[in-house]
Amino acid sequence: MGFLAGKRALIVGLASNRSIAYGIAKAMREQGADLAFNYQNEKLEGRAKKMAAELGSEIVMPMDVSEDRAIETFFNDLSKTWDGFDILVHSIAYAPADQLDGQFIDCVNREGFRVAHDISSYSLAALAQAARPMMAKRNGSIVTLSYLGAVRALPSYNVMGLAKASLEANVRFLAFDLGPEGTRVNAISAGPIKTLAAAGVKGMRQMLHKVAEASPLRRNVSTADVGNTAAFLCSDLAAGITGQVVYVDSGYNIVGMSFE
Repeated sequence: MGFLAGKRALIVGLASNRSIAYGIAKAMREQGADLAFNYQNEKLEGRAKKMAAELGSEIVMPMDVSEDRAIETFFNDLSKTWDGFDILVHSIAYAPADQLDGQFIDCVNREGFRVAHDISSYSLAALAQAARPMMAKRNGSIVTLSYLGAVRALPSYNVMGLAKASLEANVRFLAFDLGPEGTRVNAISAGPIKTLAAAGVKGMRQMLHKVAEASPLRRNVSTADVGNTAAFLCSDLAAGITGQVVYVDSGYNIVGMSFE
């Protein structure tokens, strides 16, 4: 019996079986959790339902986190199947492509800034608000995904770094507010991973090479590495951990300089 047996987990943001969200869902399922999923639009519906079936779930419903009404409808519909749940996984990030090419000072604009923060950070607070009645007093856990760009200046990460910094602050404020209700909130700052979503990131190959070369473990991390950490953080084994950003990056974040 896995350490998430009897737990219910809602995974928001699953769009590919080569994603971190899939790695998290797989790890949680292996540890005994029952799963539910969303899909953003009709284009992704078939893919989401196929992946959900592979993970033993028939609960897959539409929700675009940029629309308050869609969030409200999703949780109303979910409550018809589940009277409550224990885990919320927020695996959502987006910035317009023109915001992630070149220097931050050259490409940042008001609309790109707004969109990046709305989708990548505000959506966590919106989902936590909507999930609150279903998660209260269940010793539940919320986990989201961050990146080193939240605290370091990195080439081309630009406005997404600011959005991730906002996301990490979001984690702390939500942890403070929801703690008395028994809900913990944490983030995982994952190292670069060759996912489908990252395929279009400029310089990804160089990033992967640099981390493998300079990190203490001398390797890149996998979606399974991140998934296992998320499963632990959302389990009773991590009952004393909240408001934290846990790095799963082979230790790259601790390195100041490499002489190799």
